[in-house]
Amino acid sequence: MSGSATAQADGLDASTLPDLPVLTGLDAPTSYAVALDTRAPAGAVHEREIRPRRRLRWWQTLPIALLATAGSLMFAFPLAFGSAGAGSAMIGMLGLLLTAASLGWGAMAARHAGYKWPGLPRRGTGERAGWKAIVLYTLIVLAACALALWRVVRLSGR
Repeated sequence: MSGSATAQADGLDASTLPDLPVLTGLDAPTSYAVALDTRAPAGAVHEREIRPRRRLRWWQTLPIALLATAGSLMFAFPLAFGSAGAGSAMIGMLGLLLTAASLGWGAMAARHAGYKWPGLPRRGTGERAGWKAIVLYTLIVLAACALALWRVVRLSGR
């Protein structure tokens, strides 16, 4: 199939192709420029985005929030009710795992929708992230991991 398409493409040259229409009034050509208003002066072109706005909707965030809630409750209840032992440490670790998974899931969903973390550039802009923001986020994650580890060790009774 691709061989026949290549053979057809080889037979074309610039003299057999029709001329493309030229839109006037554009500084730079875009693929989504359309003339919207017939009452506008001749040659006026308005640009609009043909894709819908990317945003998170409630039905997309609901499973993430439910998983985070279940995980944080599983992480909190063994300590809150004073239960100790291997079983409560396992439930606490599973709750921590579910909470961390929901955090990653939420962060990736937000990034896919076009949101960004404060201090970091948007995806695809080509800008570099500031080192202060990276250090701050790294310290926050390390502190959360240290507190979680300390809590699980305390639950296991070691």
